[in-house]
Amino acid sequence: MADRPLLPPFTHETATRKVQAAEDAWNTRDPQRVALAYSEDSVWRNRGTFVTGRAEIIGFLTAKWARELDYALRKDLWSFDGDRIAVRFQYECHDAAGQWWRSYGNELWEFDEHGLMTRREASINDVRIEEHERRIHGPRPESERGRTFPLR
Repeated sequence: MADRPLLPPFTHETATRKVQAAEDAWNTRDPQRVALAYSEDSVWRNRGTFVTGRAEIIGFLTAKWARELDYALRKDLWSFDGDRIAVRFQYECHDAAGQWWRSYGNELWEFDEHGLMTRREASINDVRIEEHERRIHGPRPESERGRTFPLR
């Protein structure tokens, strides 16, 4: 099995880079690409949905991005230790009716020795926003990398 760069145990630098790599991948909205960061038997809890394995991850993300249009995400490192990383995030998207949403969440990640995520637990809350209240417009520009995204 090939290693996924940035292997545990994590340092502050490698954990920060792992979080940015995840943000970058998720902002492509490409389920196949995103799924490559997870082990073949990765286990997820996303809100109240439970997913196991890459095939289910791809199906979950395909449905997510069909429903959450113009999705754009920001992730920040919260904490790390050994093979685990905790992340806080925000994303914005709109639904098919044109209603915009900002979603706030926390994720707990666990990695194997190859740098693949074996477990992801996400707790997420949604806030209805107006289009003019948006703050996240596409992938993070290079000038904003390494900066914490404001809460409000």
